[in-house]
Amino acid sequence: MAQFEPLLYPDEGEMDPIERASFVKRYKDGHRAVMDALRGVKDEELDRSVSGEWTPRQIAHHLADSEMMSAMRLRRLIAEESPIIHGYDEAEFAMKLTFDRPIAPSLEAMRYARESTAQILDCMSEADWQRIGTHTEIGPYSVEKWLTIYAAHGHDHAAQIKRSRGIE
Repeated sequence: MAQFEPLLYPDEGEMDPIERASFVKRYKDGHRAVMDALRGVKDEELDRSVSGEWTPRQIAHHLADSEMMSAMRLRRLIAEESPIIHGYDEAEFAMKLTFDRPIAPSLEAMRYARESTAQILDCMSEADWQRIGTHTEIGPYSVEKWLTIYAAHGHDHAAQIKRSRGIE
C-alpha cells in the first residue's frame, strides 16, 4: 500500500459567523464531493492508484473510519470539559482494515456520520463554538479547528480519488 501523507491544516483564528457558516456548508458538501469523484468507478479501479497515493478503496474505508472518529471528537468537545482527543494512525488503519471489502457501507457510514454531525453544528450555541480540548498529536484543539479540518477533509480526499483514478 502506498504511504499516506497526512493533510496539514493551518492554525486558524477565531471565525466570524459568516466564515463559520461557509465552513459548515463545505463540511456538509464533503460526502457529495466524494461521491462525485467515485462516479463511474469500475471495480478494477478500486485497488490501483495511478498517482501512487491511496487507492479509491483505501480512501473510501479511511473516510468511514475518520468520519466516525471525527463525529465522536466533536461530541466530546461539546459535552466534556477539556477532553483529551486521541490521534490514531490512519495509515495503519488503511493497511490493516481495508481488505477487499465493498466500499458502499463505508460511504454510507461517512454520509450518516456527517449528516448526524451537521444536525449538531446547526444547533450549536456560541459557547459551544468556543469549546477547546487537547489533541494528543497537535495540542490545543478547538471546535473551530475541528471544523476547519473536517470541512476540507472530504474535498481533499475527493481530489485524491480523482488523482488516483487519473481523472484529474
